Parts: sequence; structure tokens; C-alpha cells
Amino acid sequence: MFQDTKVTETLGEVVKDDIWGGIKNFLELGVHFGEGEKRIDITIGLLLLVVVSFLVASFILKWIRMLYTRNMQETDKLKFISVFKFIKYVTYIIVVFVVLSVAGINITPFLAASAALLVGLGLALQDLFKDVIGGIFIILDKSLLVGDIIELNGKVGRVIDIKLRTTRAITRDDKIIIIPNHTFITDTIFNYTQNHRSTREFVRVGVAYGSDTRKVESLLMESVAKQKGVLKSPKPFVLFEDFGDSALIFSIHFFVNDSFVDPRIKSEIRFRIDNLFRDNEITIPFPQRDVHLFRK
Repeated sequence: MFQDTKVTETLGEVVKDDIWGGIKNFLELGVHFGEGEKRIDITIGLLLLVVVSFLVASFILKWIRMLYTRNMQETDKLKFISVFKFIKYVTYIIVVFVVLSVAGINITPFLAASAALLVGLGLALQDLFKDVIGGIFIILDKSLLVGDIIELNGKVGRVIDIKLRTTRAITRDDKIIIIPNHTFITDTIFNYTQNHRSTREFVRVGVAYGSDTRKVESLLMESVAKQKGVLKSPKPFVLFEDFGDSALIFSIHFFVNDSFVDPRIKSEIRFRIDNLFRDNEITIPFPQRDVHLFRK
């Protein structure tokens, strides 16, 4: 009985060794390049290790992203997708080099070649890298949000999409502006809605010298009193700006919730001002110049 048990255990160990030996031989199958110290073995085991490492890295990155964005609104979460994609690609490259190093492959030549390649790419694609860096800054510090009204090079637009490399905005004449993200770092951008949604706008007008200035003030206030889109609070107000060459300069200031459409609001206010001035005999003068001729 004792001998049978010993034989059974011996057979079990032999079978186990055969199984592990078969698995080891299977994992060592692959292709080989070079000889001696420069030999590189691409085996099934190495490929499986790379795949498993990718899966583990993906799981960790996904967990970190969920942890970091758990308290964010859905719109803010969407903006971080591009950033995490960029981080994921960089992580995959690092994982590949670490796995190759652990597997006993000398990665120094790869690192040297990669460094030279990165230097070349950095010089050729420096604008692209600046755009990516700019996109990351925009997303992380929230200096620009979808829906913001911005002014760039005299063009006013509403931001409709923020990506890692570019930002898209639609202008008042329904044209799309594609803005490289490094622009927001190197140039001065006016963001009308950075602090709050409402903005203060104004319409300027000149009246003839001798006009009743208090009446002008009253008519200007009346021109915005019932204007759609103009906020009741803060209240509109009138400024007597200056004594111009040909006119007394006034401006009516008011607040709107959507500065993207303020040209239409301003146009309607100007129509109303013109009608009110005509009805109340207030003259809007045109520039005049006196020319004196002298005879010798």
C-alpha cells in the first residue's frame, strides 16, 4: 500500500513537471533576432506579458479617471477624455519599455533611438506639442468653457467644442473658427463670460449743441426700457461722455444675458433712438468743417 502511494505521488510529480514543462516550452516559442548579448527574443510569453500589462494599466488608469472625475458634472467629465487619452498613450509606451527590460531585453538602443526620434519630432511638431499643452491647461484650469463668448482678432464667437489640440467657436455670422490651443497661452483673448453670464454693453450717439441734455438722457433711458434682452437689474444708465467737435456725446449703458446677440439688440435700440429723437426734435448732427478763403 505504501509503495502504491509512493508510485502515485511520483507519477503525479512527473505529470506536473511534464505540464509545466509543456507550458514553459509553449511560452518560449517565438522568433529570435541577433546573437549573443545583442540577441532579442520575441516569445509568446513576452507578448502575453505585454498584453496583461496593458490590461492592468488600462484598469488602473480607468480607476484613477473615475476617482478624479467622480464629483464633476457630465460636461466637465467629457472635457477630460482627451487628457486621459494622451496620458494613456504615454503610459502604454512606458509599459512596453518596462516589460522589455524585465524580460531581459536591453532597451538602451531603443531609448537612444527614441530620444533621437523625439528630438526630431519635437522640432518638427513643436506647434502641435504647444497646442496639446495649451489644451491640457485650458481643461485643467477651466480658463475656457463650452458656451463662453470670446473675442479673438476682432471676431466674436461662442465656444462650442474644446479638444486637446484645437478649440472650435461659432461666429455671429454662423461661421466656425478653429483655434489652435496654444493661441490661448500666447495671445490676449477676451472672454466676455469668464466671471458671469451677463455683460455690459452700450450705444453711443451725438446730439447737436444746444439740445436739452436732460431730455436726451430721458429719451435714451426710454429707448432701452422695453427692449427685449436688456436686463432690468442692474439698471441701465446714461453717461454724458464729452463735448465733441460737432456734437455732444452721450452713451446709454445696459446689461444683457447673451452678448453673442448684442448687435441685434443694439440695432433695435438705435432704431428706437432715431425715432424718439425725431419725435422730440432732437437733432443728430453730422460732422461739419468750416473752410475760410482769404484773398490777397
